[in-house]
Amino acid sequence: MSVHVERFAGKNVVVTGAAQGIGLAVARRLAAESARLTLVDRSELVHDAAAELGAQAIIADLESYTGAEDAITAARGHHGRIDVLVNNVGGAINFKPFTAFTAEEIQAEITRSLMTTLWSCRAALPTMMGQGHGVIVNVSSCATRGIHRIPYSAAKGGINALTASLAFECADAGIRVVATAPGGTEAPPRRISRGTPALRSDREKEWFQAHIDQTLASSLLKRYGTLDEQAAAICFLASDEASYITGTVLPVAGGDLG
Repeated sequence: MSVHVERFAGKNVVVTGAAQGIGLAVARRLAAESARLTLVDRSELVHDAAAELGAQAIIADLESYTGAEDAITAARGHHGRIDVLVNNVGGAINFKPFTAFTAEEIQAEITRSLMTTLWSCRAALPTMMGQGHGVIVNVSSCATRGIHRIPYSAAKGGINALTASLAFECADAGIRVVATAPGGTEAPPRRISRGTPALRSDREKEWFQAHIDQTLASSLLKRYGTLDEQAAAICFLASDEASYITGTVLPVAGGDLG
C-alpha cells in the first residue's frame, strides 16, 4: 500500500462500517495518512479497529435515523467538526432471482444498502453546512447492473442518485459529494455475517455462483479487486487532491461501469 503520509493531516474523518472489509481498509489507509478518525459500526469489533489505529469508536445501528444522528453527534463531540464522512455501510444479503425474494427480504436490502447512507448524510450535513465545508464519500456498487441481487442493485442505484443530487444541492455550502462503485472485491472471511442464509440446495448454489460468474464476466480485467484498491480510490476522492470533483460516481471494478 503506497500512502501519502500527510494527506489528511488536521482532518477529522468518520468512517461507517469500519469494523471489517472495505471500511477497515479505508480506516487503515486514512490512519497512515494522518487523519483523526472516528470509526462507526454496530459490531463491537469496531473497538479492536479503533485500538489498532488510535481512533475513536462508536457503536451505532445506522439503519435508523436515530442511530445515525446519535453517531454523528458523538463523532462531532470527539473532534469538534466533521471534515470527511465515508458512508461504507451496505452489502447484499440474498442472492437469487428477484421473484424469489419475499417482501421482507426486499425491505431488508433497501434498509441495509440505501437507508444507512441516506440517514448518515442527513445527520451529518447540518454540521458540514455550519462549518462551510465537508466531503461525503458514498460507497455504491457496480452491481447496479447485475443479476440475482435486484433489491441491492436498486438500493445502490439510489446511492448514485443521492450522490448526484446532494452534490447539486450542497455545492454552494462548500460540500463535495462523491462516490465509488466497487466491483467484486476479495476480502478475508467476514467476522460478522451479513445475514446471508446458508445455501441449502443445488439451485441456491447455482443462483449464488451465477452472480459471481456475471461479476467476473463484466470486468474487463476478469478478476476481483483488492481491499487496498478500493480504499485507494475512496481516499483519493476524500482528499483535497479531488477538490474539483463532485457529483461523480467512480467505478472501481476493472472496467465494469455498472
